[in-house]
Amino acid sequence: MRVVAGTRKGTPLKSLAGTDTRPTSDKVKESVFNIIGPYFDGGIAVELFGGSGSLSLEALSRGIDEAFIFEKNVKACAIIKVNAEKCRFTEELHIQRADAKNAVKFLEAKGKKAKLLFIDPPYAETNFYDLAQDFVEAGLLTENAVIVCEHEKQLELPEAYGTYHKMKSSVYGNSAVSIYEK
Repeated sequence: MRVVAGTRKGTPLKSLAGTDTRPTSDKVKESVFNIIGPYFDGGIAVELFGGSGSLSLEALSRGIDEAFIFEKNVKACAIIKVNAEKCRFTEELHIQRADAKNAVKFLEAKGKKAKLLFIDPPYAETNFYDLAQDFVEAGLLTENAVIVCEHEKQLELPEAYGTYHKMKSSVYGNSAVSIYEK
């Protein structure tokens, strides 16, 4: 696993050993970023269920200004920190050792709005995709925000979360990615 493009292209990333996390493959990551805009002119990324932090680090490498990762697994948080150090994004990347359900309150308190929202929970945890609706209702997405949900290919996500409609859904092996925008 590595950073695919941008200022940190080629930087190898670590992932947590075992089955506690399921890192997004480089192929899926590259496809997602080709769809949502290969490069960005600033903004904030929010990654729920950070795992290795690879999606946020990729976004930072491609021009996002700041990223917030919510991950409750202590070992995964340590891996994310190592990866942020390898990529020299320790100032731009904020790791919150917290349940993803706390993200809305945290970001509301900070006055932060996401340009990119990544939701990639363990596949058995299908109820967490409703967090997209929570972000929409709380007004925590910028006008041109994109929501990216990685999920098991058999799981059908809603056609819309508020004013954000599914613009694309792609299957990669056992995984699928659904992308929403206004």
